[in-house]
Amino acid sequence: MSGATSFLYVGKVVHQRVRPRRHRLSYSVFSMCLDIDHIDAVASTVRGFSRNRFNWASFHDRDHGAGDGVPVGDHVRGVLAAAGLARFGERVQILCYPRILGYVFNPLSVYFCSAGDEAPGVIVYEVNNTFGERKSYVIPVALGGGPVVRQSCVKEMHVSPFTNAEGRYTFSIRPPGENVDDVFVGITLHDEHGAVLNARFQGRRTPLTSGGLWAALVAHPLMTLKVVGGIHLEAARLWTKGVPLVPRHVSPRYSLTVVGPGGSIDSASKLHA
Repeated sequence: MSGATSFLYVGKVVHQRVRPRRHRLSYSVFSMCLDIDHIDAVASTVRGFSRNRFNWASFHDRDHGAGDGVPVGDHVRGVLAAAGLARFGERVQILCYPRILGYVFNPLSVYFCSAGDEAPGVIVYEVNNTFGERKSYVIPVALGGGPVVRQSCVKEMHVSPFTNAEGRYTFSIRPPGENVDDVFVGITLHDEHGAVLNARFQGRRTPLTSGGLWAALVAHPLMTLKVVGGIHLEAARLWTKGVPLVPRHVSPRYSLTVVGPGGSIDSASKLHA
């Protein structure tokens, strides 16, 4: 038994650039949605999956948070406690790619943090860039928002060589759940002139079992290599379209920001490592 709040989501990632040149890419992927308290149980029952050791698919704690190998549950609950949001650490799910044959790159991992069996009260967006930098945005969920969570925050880390470090993210999220068949994660990057690019992942829930995992692996061979290869290939295509490169803004290896009401940045809550 893998835990009632751990699943696979099989679907498609779509990126669409609006300015300064239109550009679109799409590829099939699968993500794991893991209850952070059930990861070891999943590893003990799902063949081909392990925690912190090599396997066909695996979850490694050092791929998240500050990258120091602290258990992901300790990390995210420490973040919530530091933000005064500890009550939402009772149940936490992380939506991310697993390592496949020892390799992973997660452009975005999302933590859904709940008080008991309630809907998520906090969402943590953990953004990685290809320069080895990682940024977490901790955003409380507004009450009465309905099944789709809408949030925003100021962009604080350089991600793409074709976009400025400055800007604003808006998020549209349909969180995972035992009675929810699909998950949806949508992100739009805005600058002072409007939307620059849109990215989204929509996945259909499937059981996290040995059979379910093997089916996903067979259907998506070397998926994480494809993700990184796709990033560099699309960058080359953008360059050939004449999209100018933007000088890189260096960020800490890991940092996090707690976002206040309305998407404002609580500067007193910035922590760096």
